[in-house]
Amino acid sequence: MFFERDPYLRGYERTIRERYMQTIIRRDEIAGYGGKLADNVNNYLYYGVHRENGCWYFREYAPNARKIYVVGDFNGWQRLPEYSMESVGNGNWELKVAGDKVRHGEYFKWFVEWDGGAGERLPLYATRCVQDERTKLFAAQIWAPEEEYAWKYGHCGAVRNPLIYETHIGMATERYGVGTFNEFTENVLPYIASVGYNTIQIMALQEHPYYGSFGYQVSNFFALSSRFGTPEDFKRLVDKAHELKIAVIMDIVHSHAVKNEQEGIVNIDGSNGSYFFHAGERGDHPAWGTKCFNYGKEETLRFLLSNCKFWMEEYHIDGFRFDGVTSMLYLDHGLGKCFSSYDDYFGGNTDNDALIYLGLANMLVKEINGNGFTIAEDVSGMPGLAAPIAEGGVGFDYRMSMGIADHWIKWIKELRDEQWDVGNIYYELTNKRADERTISYAECHDQALVGDKTIIFRLIDKDMYTDMNLSSKNMRVDRGIALHKMIRLLTLATASDGYLTFMGNEFGHPEWIDFPREGNGWSYHYARRQWSLCKNPLLRYCKLLDFEKKMIRLFARKRLMASPPVSIYNDIEKQIIVMGRGGYLFIFNFSPVNSYVDYSVTVPEGDYSIVLDTDWKEFDGFERNDRKMVHGTVPAEGGKGLLKLYLPQRSAIVLKKSSRIEN
Repeated sequence: MFFERDPYLRGYERTIRERYMQTIIRRDEIAGYGGKLADNVNNYLYYGVHRENGCWYFREYAPNARKIYVVGDFNGWQRLPEYSMESVGNGNWELKVAGDKVRHGEYFKWFVEWDGGAGERLPLYATRCVQDERTKLFAAQIWAPEEEYAWKYGHCGAVRNPLIYETHIGMATERYGVGTFNEFTENVLPYIASVGYNTIQIMALQEHPYYGSFGYQVSNFFALSSRFGTPEDFKRLVDKAHELKIAVIMDIVHSHAVKNEQEGIVNIDGSNGSYFFHAGERGDHPAWGTKCFNYGKEETLRFLLSNCKFWMEEYHIDGFRFDGVTSMLYLDHGLGKCFSSYDDYFGGNTDNDALIYLGLANMLVKEINGNGFTIAEDVSGMPGLAAPIAEGGVGFDYRMSMGIADHWIKWIKELRDEQWDVGNIYYELTNKRADERTISYAECHDQALVGDKTIIFRLIDKDMYTDMNLSSKNMRVDRGIALHKMIRLLTLATASDGYLTFMGNEFGHPEWIDFPREGNGWSYHYARRQWSLCKNPLLRYCKLLDFEKKMIRLFARKRLMASPPVSIYNDIEKQIIVMGRGGYLFIFNFSPVNSYVDYSVTVPEGDYSIVLDTDWKEFDGFERNDRKMVHGTVPAEGGKGLLKLYLPQRSAIVLKKSSRIEN
């Protein structure tokens, strides 16, 4: 059990064992003793709309309904007797229609009647929903093309150390509008591959009524957002990614659901979603204005587990980044908590039903694809979240190291450069549970949202609009460019198991994210990525991209993340960090004013060459070190060698014990 590796967890052994047993019992209740979850969570294969044996079957789960009509293009949107579903027991409804009565592409809805009310609704298991541009209302769409997409590639192989490129399809275009799957496949995927990332994490795939929610207020859990294209378009994207050896994981939102009734799943039969959500005050999220799932209910578990299987089976998704895990784990959603004691994780504030669901979801992913992987977005740091189920954990493969981005903001915002404590910086970047795998990042989409600032904008501010041309002479810009490279390199070098960036941040995209809304005149100006900036050889952005490529490729090709980071020492007075990883030596000089001549580093004897330098001219640096020089050691105590180096201020170098420079 994972608590055996942490003496402070011994006092919570009983709670951890009870959680484990409850998870196993729940699995057996759903899958049967010795059975598989994947064989028993097939709701999406039954409910919704299916073409079977030449007929169309419309099915729904609506226990509180008194009558359900299928209305759509095929019957003039009339509530006709022949399009009325029949109750087939246990809250299930079904309608069988001849195959020639319904066609691919036609729009439809349910019209549901219940005691005291009625209304139009979308199917719980709708796989395609389209918004009317005029009314802004959604309708479900029959999606059954004559020819199914012919997959060329299967799931991606094993990704032990994910280098993740976080992306949003709609804003991945430079034009004013919503980007498409096809644009992403043609333009962005090759770019990601060229930089060296091996995983893409896609946001906002599940249908959501409000584009500006960033996809986090989901209405239709089984529907791929039609804003970006068709299911076949997305399958082509995934296929192309797999051809490029890039894994595809999606942000999956199982932490809450949008309250919208006509589009969503909240009140399909007049019961206010009582079979999916908590009743009363507990069913309303106090911060997000959404509905909270009741993970203790059988219907909820089967709905959400079936949803996981659907995305993996239908679209060959390689895994998930579960959003809002902290909100799921705690009865108070973790709001305003500092999580300073283990009691915060194992006391009466934990939602054990949510823990059990997450454990089951992680089991299911591995059953479907042994190489599939999951990531938890949890700010609380709950022990065991990324420990294996068999060891009493929740089973995530990785957890996000969410505190790192906050620390970078704090250091940049609150301290002068000469106040940066490199000992504290190294500690915070590496302060992780040794028994759990983590994903580090200097910034993700959260730091780019309107009202916040990216790292590059915090460093350079308004000068980004005037002095990002290579011919400009601006000390603030020079500082920002130098630190941007150093911050990213140090975050990657100290990452335990994986690394993430949000699209555009790698080349210092100058502007925040602000989706079209009433407050900005429904503008797309900030809901796009200006790729042309990093393609312009006259601008500094292209130099930041060149550095990113060199940095990521070094880690990918040499598999540096397969070895843990090793601290050699932190020279707090001189603001120097010296560390090793995978046979490479990393040296950072964060001093804003001091360069050091013949700085001594104790290393194994031999010759060392610089393989990466943030100060190279091709990265918009000053090239103060001779890149061709081979640095030899002089004998030191204990059979070690003394390496003497020139360390220019605000720069970092990576060295390899070698007599030649690696490309």
